[in-house]
Amino acid sequence: MKDDILLCGIDEAGRGPLAGPVCAAAVILPGDFPVWLLNDSKKLRPAVREELKTLICSASAAWGIGWASAAEIDEINILKASLLAMKRAYEAMLEGHTGMLGAIRAVVDGLFVPDIPIPREALVKADSKVPEVMAASILAKTARDRLMEYYGLFYPQYGYGKHKGYPTKAHREAVQRYGPSPIQRMSFRYADSN
Repeated sequence: MKDDILLCGIDEAGRGPLAGPVCAAAVILPGDFPVWLLNDSKKLRPAVREELKTLICSASAAWGIGWASAAEIDEINILKASLLAMKRAYEAMLEGHTGMLGAIRAVVDGLFVPDIPIPREALVKADSKVPEVMAASILAKTARDRLMEYYGLFYPQYGYGKHKGYPTKAHREAVQRYGPSPIQRMSFRYADSN
């Protein structure tokens, strides 16, 4: 695109749930993107997130989504699985853009960075400070929410369409009543700690 170093924002959604995958996104925004529309995905209403997702996917210079499954989370732990999903998101973003983007550096929300071959830095609360990370936050959250709603069609007794796998009282009660679903994270504790 140009000789300037491009900024790639990377964030994840789904570290805290008891079920389903963790999802990450990587996004490079063009200089003319209306960044004033963006915010941390958790601070946006679902309908606004969906509208912004469409805008980000159509107007960004490049974007990618990456996943780590519940089985991978159980095998390597949630932190490593989150970083793996971030690496996969970055690689997905590059597909079809090889050699076209130029030099890239990444800002990653949180304390840790994925193993990707570019300069990168971790920044706490980057999802409320850096537009590219805000955009990644929105893509990761909308992709994961949509997948959990899809799983809700197959496993309606667990309520995934409502709580998206997060540890709500209803989710914990469903696991105690029906046992773990096929997408449950078995390394997480399910019993109420009361």
